[in-house]
Amino acid sequence: MNTACDHPRLFPPHANLSDAVNSNIVQSEMEGGVHLQDLSPGTILEVRTQNRAYTILYKGWDQALISGHPVFCPRPVPVTIHGSTWGGSMLKARFIGRGMRLEFGHAEFDPIRTSVILDVRSR
Repeated sequence: MNTACDHPRLFPPHANLSDAVNSNIVQSEMEGGVHLQDLSPGTILEVRTQNRAYTILYKGWDQALISGHPVFCPRPVPVTIHGSTWGGSMLKARFIGRGMRLEFGHAEFDPIRTSVILDVRSR
């Protein structure tokens, strides 16, 4: 008899991290998001933040084309997706998470952080 459950393994709190950091990591898993390593190159993501709607064409590893900002990326531009942050210096690498801010490297404006992500969808 198989009793295995199909649910994600959640982050166990780490003794060397503060309660606030552990809480942020667990909260990011509850809010949900996208781990880049789970995507196939060619996946298109729609990321809606408090202020903008971005379209991301995932190219593989951490490379992408992004559009959706009138100054930084009015048309698709190549970027390196660093991950998501809670607004400070701590980064959840290669992750795009609801309730967090997307951080990406741009050739002319490195780094860029978006407003808080409200939704992430693939199409």
